[in-house]
Amino acid sequence: MKLRWMIAAALLAAMALSGCKRSQAPVQFHADGQPERLSDWHVLSVEDGRLRLNKGVEPYALNTALFSDYAHKLRTLWLPQGKVATYRADAAFEFPVGTIISKTFYYPRAGGGEDAVLRVAEQVGESRDGLDLSQVRLIETRLLVRRERGWVALPYVWNAEQNEATLARAGDAVPLRMRKPDGSPAQPFTYMVPDENQCASCHASNNTTRELQPIGPKARHLNRDDPWHPGTNQLARMVELGRLQGLPVTGVPRNARFDDATASLEDRARAYLDVNCGHCHNPKGAADTSGLWLDTATSEPRRLGLCKPPVAAGQGTGDHLFDIVPGHPEASILVYRMASLDPGAMMPELGRSTVHEEGVDLIRDWIAAWLGECRSEGAAIAPSSAVH
Repeated sequence: MKLRWMIAAALLAAMALSGCKRSQAPVQFHADGQPERLSDWHVLSVEDGRLRLNKGVEPYALNTALFSDYAHKLRTLWLPQGKVATYRADAAFEFPVGTIISKTFYYPRAGGGEDAVLRVAEQVGESRDGLDLSQVRLIETRLLVRRERGWVALPYVWNAEQNEATLARAGDAVPLRMRKPDGSPAQPFTYMVPDENQCASCHASNNTTRELQPIGPKARHLNRDDPWHPGTNQLARMVELGRLQGLPVTGVPRNARFDDATASLEDRARAYLDVNCGHCHNPKGAADTSGLWLDTATSEPRRLGLCKPPVAAGQGTGDHLFDIVPGHPEASILVYRMASLDPGAMMPELGRSTVHEEGVDLIRDWIAAWLGECRSEGAAIAPSSAVH
């Protein structure tokens, strides 16, 4: 009798606990306004010490990603029930009203204080079961939301308790210390969260319309294996889930991974410049007047910077004469600006407080492989040997 009573009591307790456990509310699209808390959207939630994705929120990864002070990023996409995105070969996909794209920036913890983070490469699919908050430090989550009038950008900064992120319309500055795994001393830096206007400096890739657009969700960036579903192509999975229409059977563009040793140096460098610089440096972008176009569609050597003098001389050139001097990265403005932390010279000018050493090394190697020479007078290139 006593045993049966104990079993019954245990079952009742389990039922009570189950009844008390609240399931996460469905994703909430806000057609207007600026919700103060990230949790108001129900895209992500902190549960059992982990940052988890809500039902219907799908993670995705890029072939080569934008550098942001070595931060790792959890990217997600949510579309309203029954809605579908439309494929575009070269531009960001056409997403329906109600779409929510999120990007959470975080670092592995280094120990020795809340501000200590590790500089290590992001592991493919490391967020497969959500992010373990005992192992990572959340910094910010940016939302791109597709409303009737267009896209809006909303930056949210995570609190010290790591259980909520609040809207930071004016941006924020987060002091951190970054340590390499080799045990070298941690280096202080300030992680800068962009304000709403600064978001437009990258996402308004058309300098005429100034309309915000996503950067990452393009065919050439998404055409890769799905880290969360190995053996499945990300674009094919979007079609299977009913989230993408118009995907062609063949001819889908694909950018290389910048750190893929099996890919050509040319493909790796162009992919890196495309995602880090091409949204501004293109024929329609904010840097269109510079004449330096670094998007993947540009192939003319001169437009890529070969022996091209800068539009404006001064601090940003480091007294160098040309954007790219074939065979001489040390004399090229492109490398100088990528390796600089001077606010008057550094490129990109937003989104980083550190130098991406691996990225700079890649572009150095790429320029070193170019052939030809520049003439110091007349800004003309040497004969047609100046190819790469």
